[in-house]
Amino acid sequence: MNAKVINQNSENEMLIRELYRVAEVQDSKGFVNLFTEDGYFWDVSAGVKYYGEDIGKTVDIYATAFPDMHRELYDIYVLENENTVIVELSLNGTHKGPLQLASGKIEPTGKTMKTPCCDVFKIENGKVKSFHCYTAATILMGQLGLL
Repeated sequence: MNAKVINQNSENEMLIRELYRVAEVQDSKGFVNLFTEDGYFWDVSAGVKYYGEDIGKTVDIYATAFPDMHRELYDIYVLENENTVIVELSLNGTHKGPLQLASGKIEPTGKTMKTPCCDVFKIENGKVKSFHCYTAATILMGQLGLL
């Protein structure tokens, strides 16, 4: 890959920072509006892809389960010539509500999580075309006392 890696304030980086900001304030509609019309969110560890208005469910699911959810961004890599942004982060919060997953519902454990995650975005015309979320699900389940 001959992509130039940049870690500065590009338009694509600002778009992704805005996406995380909107998720932090639990604005699922605003989150959806940052995607292209045919864009999608893929929760890789859960094996579920969300399209259209359903993309907002990803914000709602975690806001319900972790009302104090915070996404701590560590590194952002912007590959400008490929319109790709890669983010290393952790998902942090206290499990105070039901966590609805494709495999079923996990009742609140009261435990905190600080789960590693890597997100890969493709950008098209100033919006998110695809968002692949790689959450370390086994670490998450262990932190919630489920493993």
